Amino acid sequence: MNAKVLILFGLLAVAVADRRPSYTYNRPRDFSAESYESSEARYNFKWAVSDDSSSNEFGHQEARDGDDTRGSYYVQLPDGRLQKVSYYVDGDDGYVAQVTYQGEARFPDSDESFESRESRRYG
Repeated sequence: MNAKVLILFGLLAVAVADRRPSYTYNRPRDFSAESYESSEARYNFKWAVSDDSSSNEFGHQEARDGDDTRGSYYVQLPDGRLQKVSYYVDGDDGYVAQVTYQGEARFPDSDESFESRESRRYG
C-alpha cells in the first residue's frame, strides 16, 4: 500500500513539474502609439548631521535643473580634518569632482593605542 502511494505521489510530482507556465502580454485597449516626452528633472536637497558627543559631522547637498547637476558633500575624517567634495556633471565628461581638506591631520602619540584612549573616554 505504501509503495503504491509513493509511486502515485512520484508520478504526480513529475506531471506537475513538466507543466511549463505560458506568459503572454496583452497590450491595454486604450494604448496609443503616441509618445510623451517626460519633463526635465528638477530638484534641490540638502541635509546635514552634527553629533557633538562623537564629533561626527557629515552632509550632502545637490541641485539639478535638466542636464545641469551640481552638489557637494563633506565628512569629518578620523584624523580631525574635514573632507569636502564639490562636483558637477558635465555632459560628455561625466562626473567631475574637486576634493579639498580643511584643518590639519592629527595623529595620536605612538605610545598610546586607540583602544586605551577610547576606554578612558567612555569608561
